[in-house]
Order: sequence, then structure tokens, then C-alpha cells
Amino acid sequence: MALINISDVALGYEGKPIVTELNFSVNKGDYLCIVGENGSGKSTLMKTLLGQKHVISGKIEFGEGLKQTEIGYLPQQTEVQRDFPASVKEIVLSGCLNGCGLKPFYSKSQKTAAFRNMEKLGIADLANKCYRELSGGQQQRVLLARALCATKKLIILDEPVAGLDPVVTQNLYKLIKEINNEGITVIMVSHDIDAAVEYASHILHICHKPLFFGTKEEYVNSDVCCLFTSNGGDEK
Repeated sequence: MALINISDVALGYEGKPIVTELNFSVNKGDYLCIVGENGSGKSTLMKTLLGQKHVISGKIEFGEGLKQTEIGYLPQQTEVQRDFPASVKEIVLSGCLNGCGLKPFYSKSQKTAAFRNMEKLGIADLANKCYRELSGGQQQRVLLARALCATKKLIILDEPVAGLDPVVTQNLYKLIKEINNEGITVIMVSHDIDAAVEYASHILHICHKPLFFGTKEEYVNSDVCCLFTSNGGDEK
């Protein structure tokens, strides 16, 4: 069975659908990029996968032993979150909370995993720094390390490069791809369709009817891609 299977799903608020007829699957090792206009339902889909919202209709099934509590998540940041007065180490470790159960402390293995993830993302030397003193790119690396502490299977990233300069953006994209190459499945919401075409294995475009889902090679050759990429016009 697929890691996630979406069948005839409709999503929205207060029973009013934003997006309908969602049908796609995510397999182990995939890098799925979800693109579309503002308000098309991208973030709503992410919240639904995380169990924060319910479907209006249809079915979402998880396979390969995946539980919603075992999904790593990097949300869009607010200004309040960027000013959070905690150390880098504390924030990264918080990704292990779902694995603590009733224990009031982190285990040695969880602390080791947190340090390894900080090393992997090049922020181990910032462990005792205050999060709000970091640059935007450093903060995103911290949140990515936290997401990795929560999972061994799947991370969900909601606009992870928003507000970052081009060099930092490219570096973060490369880090995400390296994580995917190590066997972690990635689902990323993005406005950057050109980057989706470069890095993703599969693309879901949900602002168009019919909705597009397929490999990036299929997407590149689709009419939807011609309308929205730099080869055929900027996304509106």
C-alpha cells in the first residue's frame, strides 16, 4: 500500500469545499510538490494530512505503518513565532515530544537524534543560541531539524523558503533534496513551480480543473505546466 492514499477527497471550511475530486497517492521515497494559487487549498490539504482538519468527503488512508503523530512538519512562520525566546536545542528537541509518551523528559537516544539532525543541517554550533537571534535561513534549518526529530518516514513543508533570499533558498532546497535522497518522503507546498520541476519527483497542481497529478516529467509536458512555468508564463 502507498504511504498515503487520497480518494475522491473534498476539503474546505464549515462544509464549504475549496478543492474537490482530489485523487493521488504518495509512495515511500517520493518528493511531492503541491502548487497552485493562493486560496486553492494547499495549506488546507496539509492540515488535513496532519489531522488538524477533517475531510468534507472522501477518504485519506495511511500505509507502511505511518501514523499522523509520526509526520514531521515545518509550518509557515508568523512574526510571533520568529521571535520565540527559546534555544535552538530546545526547539529541535521539541520535535521528539510525540515520542515521549508520559515521560517528563527526553531520552538519551532522542537527545542524540536531535544533535545528529542539527549536525546534518549545519546548526550544531548554534545549539545554545536563542532562536529569535538567528537569520531567517538559520531559523528554517532549525525547524527542519525539529521536523526530522519527529519522523523517520515523512516530512511536510509548508512554503519553507518564503521570505528567504535566493542564495539561502537554493541552499535550503538542496538540503531538502539530500534528506529525500536519504529515504525520507517529502511533501512540500510551494509557489515556486520552477523549483518544483527541478527538485520534485511528483507534482500536484490544484488550482486548475481538472486537477493535475503525476510525475514531474509528465507535468513538464502538460498544458498546465506551459501556462505556469517560466517557460510558458509566470504563475498568476
